[in-house]
Amino acid sequence: MDLVLNVADYYVLTPYVYPASWPEDGALRQIISLLVLTNLGAAVLYLGLGAISYYFIFDHDLKKHPHFLENQVQREIKYAMTSLPWISIPTVALFFAEVRGYSKLYDSVDESPLGWPGLFLSMISFLFFTDMCIYWIHRFLHHKLIYKLFHKPHHLWKIPTPFASHAFHPVDGFMQGLPYHIYPFLFPLHKVLYLALYIFVNIWTISIHDGDYRVPDALTSVINGSAHHTDHHLFFDYNYGQYFTLWDRVGGSYRHPSALMGKGPLDLIRKLQAEGKLEDDRVKAKGQVNGHAQRGVMCKEE
Repeated sequence: MDLVLNVADYYVLTPYVYPASWPEDGALRQIISLLVLTNLGAAVLYLGLGAISYYFIFDHDLKKHPHFLENQVQREIKYAMTSLPWISIPTVALFFAEVRGYSKLYDSVDESPLGWPGLFLSMISFLFFTDMCIYWIHRFLHHKLIYKLFHKPHHLWKIPTPFASHAFHPVDGFMQGLPYHIYPFLFPLHKVLYLALYIFVNIWTISIHDGDYRVPDALTSVINGSAHHTDHHLFFDYNYGQYFTLWDRVGGSYRHPSALMGKGPLDLIRKLQAEGKLEDDRVKAKGQVNGHAQRGVMCKEE
């Protein structure tokens, strides 16, 4: 994060914002700057990438689904934009520790223990480490003593849009984001690669909520895509993973995506349209939070 902070200091904060009496390496200045930059960056990534996905990738036919809530998109955005500032507070504490040099982030490839191959290996290990951690954190958040306190708000969206990607309770959002921030304190990682992975994580989080259920056949059993994650929203106890299906298989929580078996949300919509029942079901579904079985679609009670 110090790369972003340095650029902001050089071009904006030092010449136009802070008085000369506030040194760039002052702790208070760095904390304030990180709070502003983190919130601004999170909002830009969420709203910008979410909008691109929503308007160009998301299948708007999904909005006809019985479990799609009234004013859902606006509610997703409002919830996310309310939670992100709270999530940023503990996140900035970790960013501050990075900036002060307590992490294992490095500037030059020459500092990598394995050189250029080390960059590739650190990228792979980052993905597998965070996927493993998020799986167990996510599964913990589904424990009956924890779920209603923190994770249930995210499951309000049975048929999520890209804007549901960041619509978490602040505690939930921070906990699931924690592995990304812990990694560079445990393992060496190039600063530019860390920034690139941070952007990738946001893109991926949006992509598994984007309603594009297409997955190459060869990767269906390996990659946790939107079809897999939609089943998690619908059926609750399955597909906790972030990128891969590995830990769901190890933990016995893997479910082959219903959308890839002709039993997904779009299949139900087409069935209801053919039967002329869609509008009636939509009326009955308005305001529904937890979801129940309706006209051929099963959705687990939470």
